[in-house]
Amino acid sequence: MAEAVFAEKLKQAGLEEVFEVDSAGTGNWHTGDPAHRGTLEVLARHNITRPHAARTISKTDLTGYDYILTMDEDNLRVVKYLGKSTAMIARFLDYAPSLGIKEIPDPWFDGRFEYVYELVEQASDGLLKAIIAERFPEMQQLQ
Repeated sequence: MAEAVFAEKLKQAGLEEVFEVDSAGTGNWHTGDPAHRGTLEVLARHNITRPHAARTISKTDLTGYDYILTMDEDNLRVVKYLGKSTAMIARFLDYAPSLGIKEIPDPWFDGRFEYVYELVEQASDGLLKAIIAERFPEMQQLQ
């Protein structure tokens, strides 16, 4: 969900060709699977479509991406344990501090896909704002 929502935000900002957006899990139990039906339903309600097949994060991701964002503290620890990284590694909700929470719950267990969408959308807005401030300061007045 986060991959699709952030990719949509980049598209709306005219930056979809500048960045590669991908997602990966820290476990391999869903490798190759499409996004969960609940995720796809929420994305469809928000007119977001994006092909997806689950994959597991690799050590090459640590140097192949500029940002690696995790949904929770456990995954943050796993990513940091993988090795030396040139990427900015953080929790996704670090980009939405006004929410007052640090972890995005896994809707697989409780079915709260719309709630997760709302969290992801706010974190995506914050991440995009941070990227624009860092890399495209001339765009800040357009926001």
